[in-house]
Amino acid sequence: VRAAKADHPGAVLVAYAPRGGVDRDIARDPRVRLVTTPKSPLTLLARAEAVYVVESRLGFDALLLGRPVHCFGAPFYAGWGLSRDHVTFTRRTRRLSLDQLVLGALVLYPRYLDPERLTPCEVERVVDFLALQRARYEENARRIFVFGVSRWKQAFLQGFLESPGRSPIFVEDAAGARKRGFSAGDVALVWGAHPPADVEALVASRGGELHRMEDGFLRSVRLGAELAAPASLVIDRRGIYFDPTRESDLEHLLEHAELTPEELERAAALRRAIVAAKVSKYNVGARRTPEIPASARGRVVLVPGQVEDDASIELGGVDVKTNLDLLREVRRARPDSFVIYKPHPDVYGGHRKGAVDHERAVSFADLVVTDLGLPECLEVADEVHTITSLVGFEALLREKRVFAYGLPFYAGWGLTVDRHRLPRRTRRRTLDELVACTLLRYPRYRSEKTGAFASPEHILEELERARLASPDAAVVRFGAFSRVLRKLANLFETLRHAR
Repeated sequence: VRAAKADHPGAVLVAYAPRGGVDRDIARDPRVRLVTTPKSPLTLLARAEAVYVVESRLGFDALLLGRPVHCFGAPFYAGWGLSRDHVTFTRRTRRLSLDQLVLGALVLYPRYLDPERLTPCEVERVVDFLALQRARYEENARRIFVFGVSRWKQAFLQGFLESPGRSPIFVEDAAGARKRGFSAGDVALVWGAHPPADVEALVASRGGELHRMEDGFLRSVRLGAELAAPASLVIDRRGIYFDPTRESDLEHLLEHAELTPEELERAAALRRAIVAAKVSKYNVGARRTPEIPASARGRVVLVPGQVEDDASIELGGVDVKTNLDLLREVRRARPDSFVIYKPHPDVYGGHRKGAVDHERAVSFADLVVTDLGLPECLEVADEVHTITSLVGFEALLREKRVFAYGLPFYAGWGLTVDRHRLPRRTRRRTLDELVACTLLRYPRYRSEKTGAFASPEHILEELERARLASPDAAVVRFGAFSRVLRKLANLFETLRHAR
C-alpha cells in the first residue's frame, strides 16, 4: 500500500479483501477504499491503472487484462519479465511473452475434467462451460418475480432462474409482489402468452419488465402433462415464440440477427446429431417405424395432431383450428397420398383436449398411429402438414417438406409452404440459420445430471441416453388413477434433481 500511494499520489486506492484479514492501518487509511464483500475482481481490475500484489492470483488476471502488475512476492507469474518485481529471482532467467506464460500456466501444466461428461478434456471446454454459467447468472442477476406457477414448476424453475446469492421470488399475484417490494428494475415473469391483468397493471405502474416463459424445444423423455421437468426453457422479453400476434425474441432474431460462420457450422452439426439420435421434444413412443402397405401409392403425408385448446392454436391458427378440420384439408389437398395421422401424446394419453374419434379419423387418414415415436414417423414421411405444431420444425430438421396451415414460428422464412403470410417476416433464412436462432440463441438449457446450465449438444446426449434406457417407450392411454400415479412419480424425479 505504501508503494502504491507513493507511485500514484493522486489516485484512489482500492483494497480487495473479500476474506478479511486486512491490516488495521490500511483499513483506517482515508485514501483506501476497502472492498470486503464478494465482488467479481475482474470488474475492479478492468478499471485499475495498476495492480499491486504479494502473491495473489489476481496479479495473473491483471496481466491477462494488460494491466501493470507490481509483485512483492514470488508468484508463479513473476520473474519472467512481465511484472514489475520487487524481489530478486535467481532461477527464473528466461524472458517470456504473455502468450507463453498462458500456454504454460493454463494449457500445458494443468489437467482438465469435462464438467458435464466427467472425462479428460482441453482447457477450452472448461472455459466454455464456465462462460455459459457466468452468462446465465448475469441474466438472472436482477430480482425475478415469478407469478402464479405451481409448486412443481417452482421446483425446476429455481435452477433455471438462480444466480449466486439470488433466487427467484415466487408469488401468487400482484398483491404478493407488492408485499415483497416489486419495483422498477425488477422482472415480472409469467408462464405462457397471457399475463394476468393485475400483473400487467403492476408492471405499468411500478416499472420493471414483463417477460414470458415456456418449455424449450428439446424437452424431456416424458410428457409435461405428467409433470416431467423440462431440460430447456425459453424466456422472452418481447412476446413468446408461439404467439404471432406480437413479435417475440425468436422472431426478432430470425428477422434481424447476423449469424457467424461458426454458429452456422455448429447449428448444422447439432441438426445432424438430433436426426441421428432420433430425438424429439417429448421422446415418447415405441421405437419402430409405421408399416406402410406395399399397395400404398403416392407420397406419404404425416399429419401431427395438436392440443386444440393450446395457446399455439388459439394464437397461431387462422382458418384451420381443429385436428379434424386439418385432416379434412389434407385429404382434399392430397387425395392420392398415404396419410398418417399421429394424435398428440398429451391428447391420446387423456390429459388434454383434441381427440378425434377413430372412425372419423380413418375416413381421412390411411393410418392412425398412437404408440409410435415421432422420429420414426418422420422417417417414412415425405411431407408434414400441420397447423402450428413443433413437429413441423422437427420435420424441417430432417429436410422434409412442410406445409403450415397456421402461423408457427418457423413459417414465413422461405422454408415452408405457407397457407398464410405474416407481413413482419420478410427475411429469407436457410435451415441452419433457423436452427441457430431457434436452438442455439433462444433457449436456455439445464442438465438434470449436474444441475448446471448446459449446451444443447449436452442436453441432446442426456435425452438420447434417457430415451434408449426408458423401458416405457409406448404412449399409453391411462385412466384417471394411473395418470395421478405417473404424475407423482415424475414429480418425485423433478424434486430429486432440483436444487
